[in-house]
Amino acid sequence: MAEELPFGEGASINRPPLFCGLNYQFWKVKMKIFVESLDRGIWDAIENSPFIPKFENDDVFIEKPWSQWTDDENKRAKFDCIAQNIITYALNSKEFFRVSKCEFAKEMWDTLKAAHESINEIKKARTRSQARRKRKHNKKRSQFVFDGQKGR
Repeated sequence: MAEELPFGEGASINRPPLFCGLNYQFWKVKMKIFVESLDRGIWDAIENSPFIPKFENDDVFIEKPWSQWTDDENKRAKFDCIAQNIITYALNSKEFFRVSKCEFAKEMWDTLKAAHESINEIKKARTRSQARRKRKHNKKRSQFVFDGQKGR
């Protein structure tokens, strides 16, 4: 049953808001607030890709081996794993499979954004087009009625 509802679960400070594919804009704002309430570093991983520790060698940046990471680098790199966990727990099965092959949290977020914001834009464009047609039709009808009344 929860699969059919746009927000069948959630409403908890311990659980991310559930996204079932409906009302993406609402969910997106709630997710940002939820994630930032845990740690802004997690939100940074979602917005800007994961932190990958590197060192400089002859003006070339090389990824550090995991065994050489400092505690701070390890903590910052872990934010992406936490972000992926939060995102996947916030999705129903259909949305989960949409992002399941993504490697980073940013990629997951961008995939959801591309899928649902483009759909919203299409829906808005259709609504505007329908409203224009309706206004044009009503204008023609009112002109017809007005022209018909002139002949009396």
